[in-house]
Amino acid sequence: MRRPVALRISAASAAMAIAAAVGVTLSMSEASAATGSATGYATQNGGTTGGAGGQTVRATTGTQIHAALCSRAASNTPITIEVEGTINHGNTTKVSGDSCNTAAGVIELKQISNVTLVGVGSGAVFDQLGIHIRESSNIIIQNVTVRNVKKSGSPTSNGGDAIGMESDVRNVWVDHATLLASGGESEGYDGLFDMKDNTQYVTLSYSILRNSGRGGLIGSSESDLSNGYVTFHHNRYENIDSRAPLLRGGTAHAYNNHYVSLNESGINSRAGAKAKVDNNYFEDSKDVLGTFYTDQRGYWQVSGNVFDNVTWSSPGTENYPAGPNPQSNTTVSIPYSYSLDAAACVPDVVSRTAGAGTGLKVSDGNCSAQTPTPTPTTPTTPPTTPAPDPTQPSGTNLSIGAGSDGSSKADGTSYGSVRDGDMSTYWSPSGSTGSVSIKWGSATAVSSVAIREAAGSTGAIGSWRLLNADTGAVLTTGSGAGVVTFPQASLKKITFEITGATGTPKVAEFETYA
Repeated sequence: MRRPVALRISAASAAMAIAAAVGVTLSMSEASAATGSATGYATQNGGTTGGAGGQTVRATTGTQIHAALCSRAASNTPITIEVEGTINHGNTTKVSGDSCNTAAGVIELKQISNVTLVGVGSGAVFDQLGIHIRESSNIIIQNVTVRNVKKSGSPTSNGGDAIGMESDVRNVWVDHATLLASGGESEGYDGLFDMKDNTQYVTLSYSILRNSGRGGLIGSSESDLSNGYVTFHHNRYENIDSRAPLLRGGTAHAYNNHYVSLNESGINSRAGAKAKVDNNYFEDSKDVLGTFYTDQRGYWQVSGNVFDNVTWSSPGTENYPAGPNPQSNTTVSIPYSYSLDAAACVPDVVSRTAGAGTGLKVSDGNCSAQTPTPTPTTPTTPPTTPAPDPTQPSGTNLSIGAGSDGSSKADGTSYGSVRDGDMSTYWSPSGSTGSVSIKWGSATAVSSVAIREAAGSTGAIGSWRLLNADTGAVLTTGSGAGVVTFPQASLKKITFEITGATGTPKVAEFETYA
């Protein structure tokens, strides 16, 4: 059984820490919108762009945030909400509408997509009020402070999580946030950054997590293994008892983070999870990496880390620390590019870049802080022919979690490989032509697909047809892999039929979008 945790801070020091954080937030310079581009796993599965290309509105209350979501034409209409001021229970009420599903006492991003929430002006502070992301995709949260969210006591919000994600969440980027508590579970707090129930493709970058019993988790139990593909980089974890993070199943990549005063345990990889841990700086902490509080082991790949005054407990039946000389026991393939700062400079560069109110500064990969270039807004030109459009569809990839089948497949390949979000797996027909399908239990609206070829096979797919497999109707035809759009169809099964090829086609992903 897991031993209880006790946060080692006094009420006075907690108050001082919060006051200091708010002081930084209130002194930030004017910013007009989200800056920079997503990094890490949030760049995968179609990428994370939030409300780019949509309307920008300003909100100074939680009710106004909800009203902005509810005023959109549809639940996936892009929007950027600039937030300034203190958002609390007194100014956050439920707002109703066809494009939203909100609730009082929490910022509810539920059953929506394509939203950016960014702190501007004198700063955005969510006081005792959590941000809840549920059944949503393509969300950016940037430059905000969330503090003292409770699951017990008064007032309560979001199950005690500062930022919580659950139930089929995809593509979330949280950047330059400050997440604070004033104690552990016994004081009424839960996690600062939690992901569960099929949450994938998330990045937490340039953020501060401080003064909490629990930093955060990926998977709510040993049976909740549908989460993963999470990147943590250039964050500061300070005075955290455990869960920095707790990883159950799935894959995480932690690089260039500064961990200070992890009191009980740090990166806890269990239940088959894999963590790639690169160039981090661990300081004045205990058991910063391993499998803890369970006999269901996890795995890690380590390189370039600094362990400064780190202590390690002895191994036991539910205690498997990676130290005192951490060695890799797995390998993790990372699908995106990234630049590593040297671990020795991580405390300095993170101190100048992490958290709300730091001017959204980022590392240049050489231990120096710089202001990122605003993300360019280049209009997309619709295709004039049915050939695949080279752009990326927005919204949720509906193939994730769906079913699949097809014509005869080549040895060693699988229909399921085209809907797993993993570009390293693929389906091939038994010859040069064949078909693969995505299917759902009920009618699903689809208006675009993306066909991704596996590495080494680019250009093999020649002519093809896209079929409504319910009726046999041809939705569109073309040649070559890529993205194609067509008039929206409601169907239970859609088929990609390859009618011509050069070489052996290898379909890594058959993505579908509404």
